[in-house]
Amino acid sequence: MHDVVIVGAGPVGLFLACELGLAGCSVLVLERAPEGRSPWKADPLGMRGLSAASVEAFYRRGMLDPLLKASGVRDDPGANLDTDEPSPPRGVSHFAGMMLDPAQVDVTALPFRLPGPATEGVMTSLEAVETVLSGRASELGVEVRRGVTVSSVAQDGESVVVQAGEQEYAARWVVGCDGGRSAVRGLAGFEFVGTEPQFTGYVMLAAVADPEKLRPGFNLTPTGMYLRTPAEEYIGMLEFDGGTFDRSQRPTREHLQAVLRRVSGTDVTLTDVRLASSFTDRAMQTTTYRQGRVLLAGDSAHIHSPLGAQGLNLGLGDAMNLGWKLAATVHGHAPDGLLDTYTRERRPIGAEVLDWTRAQAAAMRPDPHAQAIQGVLRDLLGTRDGTTYVFKRTSGSSNRYDLGSEHPLVGRNAPDLRLEDGTRLGDLMRDGRGVALDFSIDRSLRRSAMGRESRMRYVAGPARNDLGLGAVLVRPDGTVAWAGDRDPDRKAFEQAACHWFGAPQI
Repeated sequence: MHDVVIVGAGPVGLFLACELGLAGCSVLVLERAPEGRSPWKADPLGMRGLSAASVEAFYRRGMLDPLLKASGVRDDPGANLDTDEPSPPRGVSHFAGMMLDPAQVDVTALPFRLPGPATEGVMTSLEAVETVLSGRASELGVEVRRGVTVSSVAQDGESVVVQAGEQEYAARWVVGCDGGRSAVRGLAGFEFVGTEPQFTGYVMLAAVADPEKLRPGFNLTPTGMYLRTPAEEYIGMLEFDGGTFDRSQRPTREHLQAVLRRVSGTDVTLTDVRLASSFTDRAMQTTTYRQGRVLLAGDSAHIHSPLGAQGLNLGLGDAMNLGWKLAATVHGHAPDGLLDTYTRERRPIGAEVLDWTRAQAAAMRPDPHAQAIQGVLRDLLGTRDGTTYVFKRTSGSSNRYDLGSEHPLVGRNAPDLRLEDGTRLGDLMRDGRGVALDFSIDRSLRRSAMGRESRMRYVAGPARNDLGLGAVLVRPDGTVAWAGDRDPDRKAFEQAACHWFGAPQI
């Protein structure tokens, strides 16, 4: 019996597998597709934007350099690392197809931003992400079996049995990471609720006889939207048809050409379509991320349109949050209720992303009311405050879990604090343990940190920029669990350490 069976070997399932493997759990990953490689994962169809929060997750596990290499990124995306002054971001993306200027971001309004190797987002591909994660999973002893289709999931109070063909796979826990049409979600009886689609979207690799008729970039039109990228064969488009296209069928060249002509307002001609797929803005979410010993992460727990490029980042955040909590539960040292905090923390973040995509769809509708909203939005998004707001939302810097503390840093992603000897917080998190940083002169928290060495690393010393803190406790997922002032409260630290990491080992 494995500790955990993960269904789905996409980025979310593989990242979770790495987290569990790093913590010493026995992990089996089952994947329906017989092969990992696919043109839908490679450039350009597989191109994705990783937010700064996602890049930081790779950095904290020592996978950033392999990711940059696999993604073809030559320059380090981090800012000037010899300074502790925050720098403006290099990119902001868009809102509802309206592009934003990164120079407009107010860096002083970003919460606790410090320069580091992972302060910027990265353009990559699903293929690159999965290559890096597959390699690390293999190093950690994770087994991946491909060509396996799950047909049933049965659980009792002690274990879960997954049926696939004639084979049964038993585990103490099962996690569905098998995408928007998740088999695990349906078989385990999760409730899936939300809103129905307003549009059908299409992406394709197609040859165009008269490409000059299509403007480059995002183009909002009176009848929809189309996107043409520097990769001339790549075209995306949205038609507000109420999601009526039969997505069980591959769209034909004739259908795609008709839609493109309608949304572009041109008589453009497609001469050949090599690959094409469709999607909608259907936005759904499970009411809980856990049913007994079955959990969900990524698109299995929530689906939405790709507007704003939040799906991959949301799923990786799920995996980072769940991994250490499930591992602690497997090993028997999880405090009471730790695993239940997964749904409590991640579901509100997922709901925010669903609303973010709904808002964009509403603003893009081809009707006079939405077009009036677009005019207002363009004015607002052209301001410093408007651009900063969007950057906070898309970079992950606005995310904050409610951990019951009024301290403004608690519940947020920890800044990459740096000690005087040059050691960074990210360097201290590669083994998957939590970190207690003690900047106090008398090292007052050392005794309170004893007995949890297998779960929490204690590091003391002055910091180059301590942000006015005396000490900070960081969970394995990078979330600040507790923060103290120049004279940290030892009792409060002990309570936080016990709440998240359990009692000391004697």
